[in-house]
Amino acid sequence: MALQELAIKLRMPIHVCHVPPGTSKWDKIEHRKFSHISRNWRGRSLVSHDVIVQLIANTTTQAGLRILAELDTGQYPTGISVTDSELAALHLKRADFHGVWDYTLLPLRRTK
Repeated sequence: MALQELAIKLRMPIHVCHVPPGTSKWDKIEHRKFSHISRNWRGRSLVSHDVIVQLIANTTTQAGLRILAELDTGQYPTGISVTDSELAALHLKRADFHGVWDYTLLPLRRTK
């Protein structure tokens, strides 16, 4: 519901693309970055989140790759379900291909 309200407030559509479980390891961009990150922290003790984030953020290449990183300290509760009525209140336009994972929240309110 919060994204729907944001779309309405901003008066613009919000495109949502979920990555299906288990597929991030096949993300070509992520894969190309991780080889440089792992080279940068090789031999270092990964003793805290701050150390890990700093090692990632300090990763660069001679070709100009710079990686931005920051620690997300937000709390994300698990086990939250969306009710049928909450889902029906959203103004969704599902993508033609994998509309369960990819959809757009339109900046409109549902009328009853």
